[in-house]
Amino acid sequence: MPDIGSFHPQIVHFIVVLGFVGVGLRILSLLVKIEWIRPAATVALLAAALSGALAARSGDDAHRAAERIPGAREAVQKHEKLGERARNIFLLVAGLELLALALRKQEKAHRAVLLGSAVTGVVAAFFLFEAAEHGGEVVYNYAGGVGTRSGHPEHVKNLLVAGLYYGARAERESGDTADAARLTEELGRQMPDDFGVQLLAARSQLVDLRDPAAAMASLDRLEVPPSNARMALQAGILRSDAYVALGYPDSARAVLDHLTAQFPENPMVLRVVGEANAKLP
Repeated sequence: MPDIGSFHPQIVHFIVVLGFVGVGLRILSLLVKIEWIRPAATVALLAAALSGALAARSGDDAHRAAERIPGAREAVQKHEKLGERARNIFLLVAGLELLALALRKQEKAHRAVLLGSAVTGVVAAFFLFEAAEHGGEVVYNYAGGVGTRSGHPEHVKNLLVAGLYYGARAERESGDTADAARLTEELGRQMPDDFGVQLLAARSQLVDLRDPAAAMASLDRLEVPPSNARMALQAGILRSDAYVALGYPDSARAVLDHLTAQFPENPMVLRVVGEANAKLP
């Protein structure tokens, strides 16, 4: 059979929606006498059972890449077991729904089977919720599938870049500026042509390493598009901060004045420059 692991993220959304909606409709059908609700619940629950089987199958095809991530194996396996349990119970619900169809002319038996379907559906919905929650944990806590599902080098690099960026932020917030600088430096090596990343690297030299001369040298190597107000403002404010750290407040003020002259009608530039000027010694 074909490998459908790459479709797992799409398929699981069907079982989540159809499962909860189907169970909700089935419970509602036992409480109110609206004719369309009963068949709608049956269709939704049968579709949920089918999508559940496909979700489990696609999960089996997709789990290998996530399990290879160090530390993620236990979380992946727990998600997998919960998903299989939800699938099995929804298949039981589907069986009860089909039995109810066969008994539709026997009102008492028909209603009893639908009641059994509703109760079983609640159990299925519980395990579906748990499987979805643990699936989110695999994706968001362990990056299961993020950048690794396709195996494409560019996607893997995107994962590395995200890890470096957020890792540097976490280290900086915890007070470990040396590690923050190390991770930001590696981020700069990974994306040498990205203006925003190189600006981050220069700011890290100023803030994390407290080396304004190195930050100034990095800024000198940056090519700032003269017409791009946002980029010019970011680089100018950082240059002004570096001048202040070097003990040259007049040079810092000159940089800010140049930004005002360069973009005299840009309210964002005027506001930010005004705030920066107010903080100068």
